[in-house]
Amino acid sequence: MAHEIQLKYGCNPNQKPSRIFMEGGDLPLEVVNGKPGYINFLDALNSWQLVSELKKATGMPAAASFKHVSPAGAAIGNPLSDVLRKIYFVPADMELSPLACAYARARGADRMSSFGDFIALSDVCDAPTARLIRHEVSDGIIAPGYTDEALAILKEKRKGNYNIIRIDPGYVPAEIERKQVFGITFEQGRQALEIDDAMISNVVTENKTLTEAQKRDLLVALITLKYTQSNSVCYVKDGQAIGVGAGQQSRIHCTRLAGGKADNWHLRQHEKVLNLPFRADIGRPDRDNAIDVYISEDWEDVLGDGAWQRLFTERPEPLTREEKRAYLDTVTDVALGSDAFFPFSDNIERAHRSGVTVIAQPGGSIRDDLVIEKCNAFGIAMAFTGIRLFHH
Repeated sequence: MAHEIQLKYGCNPNQKPSRIFMEGGDLPLEVVNGKPGYINFLDALNSWQLVSELKKATGMPAAASFKHVSPAGAAIGNPLSDVLRKIYFVPADMELSPLACAYARARGADRMSSFGDFIALSDVCDAPTARLIRHEVSDGIIAPGYTDEALAILKEKRKGNYNIIRIDPGYVPAEIERKQVFGITFEQGRQALEIDDAMISNVVTENKTLTEAQKRDLLVALITLKYTQSNSVCYVKDGQAIGVGAGQQSRIHCTRLAGGKADNWHLRQHEKVLNLPFRADIGRPDRDNAIDVYISEDWEDVLGDGAWQRLFTERPEPLTREEKRAYLDTVTDVALGSDAFFPFSDNIERAHRSGVTVIAQPGGSIRDDLVIEKCNAFGIAMAFTGIRLFHH
């Protein structure tokens, strides 16, 4: 391990010099391959904390897909259905470890946002996970280790320049953290709050039933939010984030943004989307973009005359607004977490339209009674955590 690592530049090419270093000791990580940059390391260190906490809270391997210091996706290693394999571009006969399933889910939450991601894995990267990563556009990876086969696969990416970081899983940072803004040093206690079942035990709604699956999904949501730029809201289904709304000034905008991503994740599983007749020469990124546009209100951009021929072997029928609404009305068992209280009940109405049946949020708004009343109207169970999870 080194005391410091010199970087090419900071957040932007004009910000020089740049480095990461430890005062009074060696860094708890090493660069195995490539030359990660300033933002790469920010993504790596935030995402590593997220996946290690997910592993501790659930006992399952976890993965995250980070872009610009917020997760585009995070998940634990539940098996993939045939439909999920298809929408995540995982061949039906491809061997998947639990860790590989976790990464496929993390990458598949919001594939458009994950383009060029930084990956975090809670466990030693194995060959099945590396084979998945090999076919995705990614900037780099951080993990506690790599098998020889996995390392050989990853070193082939980006003409041998793929960023690979190994971190000491036993490293515990100091209790006090500092950073400088405009030459002024900020100091605070590290956010070491442990998120567990006790945090979601105060259920304030008429529906007080939380299944084990709902508890797990709420933990995934809250731990994801702990490392998401605030304001933030996270929708979770079956152990994976399916919609993350980060960095919005308004809570309802977080809820709408994340809800729209969650809806897109569900609509990617619609029969019309699964059967889109893509040309064989259309790559994954272009397919992802086309699917997002096809699902949106701007579908004519990919189905208009002269446009569809560039993507499809024949012109698909549009997915109408009525068809989308009918499909989304069948969605249920989605969990929702918020990093701060909901000030208005419109957030609950929006969440309900995306199939949310359970919510965890701090509480403490002067309108808590109205938010609870709206949850009761929809039969949603809601826990007050009493803890805000802002991250900046």
